Amino acid sequence: MSLFSGATLMITGGTGSFGSTVLKHFLDSDLKEIRIFSRDEKKQDDMRHELQAKHPEHAGKVRFFIGDVRNAQSVRDAMYGVDYIFHAAALKQVPSCEFFPMEAVRTNVIGTDNVLHAAIEAGVKRVVCLSTDKAAYPINAMGISKAMMEHVIYANARVAAERGNTTICCTRYGNVMCSRGSVIPLFIDQIKAGKPITITDPNMTRFLMNLDEAVDLVMFAFQHANPGDLFIQKADASTIGDLAKAVQQLFGDTGTNIIGTRHGEKLYETLMTCEERLRSEDMGGYYRVAADSRDLNYDKFVVNGQVKTMADEAYTSHNTNRLDVEGTVKKILTTDYVQEALKNWEAGK
Repeated sequence: MSLFSGATLMITGGTGSFGSTVLKHFLDSDLKEIRIFSRDEKKQDDMRHELQAKHPEHAGKVRFFIGDVRNAQSVRDAMYGVDYIFHAAALKQVPSCEFFPMEAVRTNVIGTDNVLHAAIEAGVKRVVCLSTDKAAYPINAMGISKAMMEHVIYANARVAAERGNTTICCTRYGNVMCSRGSVIPLFIDQIKAGKPITITDPNMTRFLMNLDEAVDLVMFAFQHANPGDLFIQKADASTIGDLAKAVQQLFGDTGTNIIGTRHGEKLYETLMTCEERLRSEDMGGYYRVAADSRDLNYDKFVVNGQVKTMADEAYTSHNTNRLDVEGTVKKILTTDYVQEALKNWEAGK
């Protein structure tokens, strides 16, 4: 019998890219119920009709709750009887958050606190929260809000552990290819329109994950988490220049325009800081960063000699496995979006 047998899973931000992929993975599982919690009734209605059309035998186990993680009461109303939560609701577009930073705070920080308080009160067994590489050494409003979100997670995880009823952990991953607002769909649309693709900085590096890998990371965390753990998946990376060439190799070369970095963008991304790496555990395809279990009474901790507080280097998109153009082509072809777009593109020629 699996952990999910007869259980109820709630996905916040459930109509987004991640939520849709989780649903695909769990529709034919032995879950009793999957709750989709989000604020967009149009996306919920589209998802409901798609389920009824394509998966009529499983559509009945999916329930839809309209609400907003910013509204604590709407979260509590949807929480009764829930066993597990994947918390994916977020504002995640870097430029948007730069212009509206308080909106990022309300969703990513306060919204997460609302979800975790409601989960603890409702006796939810396990919560996995989704964070981003931009939370490590953050320089933009989205990353700062996600970094603060992680600290809210760890604080609530301590409280939940003391009460002994809810295990709360966090995952952090890089760019998910072809998710909402990501660059590969933009490149494809520009090529189809016969326009040159726009590149911010060809030397910029980014981690590359597909949606299935993002779900795998969450499932690994779900199965192995201690309270307050942070899980990071080892991921490939490429330069933006090579990513652009890979897309052009598949869809055609319409030229490129270098437009410079957008508001709040980094040259490279960090998945694990030097400080976190010191207390990390290599678990094969993943790293586990254990929570700091000390309390505020530092008088209890007596340390003699030199204290090492950080590893020699962080884990970044500059020093991870770097894909060349051919490797990047193979990587982006693992996404359903690119496969479908390529099929439609070739059919339309």
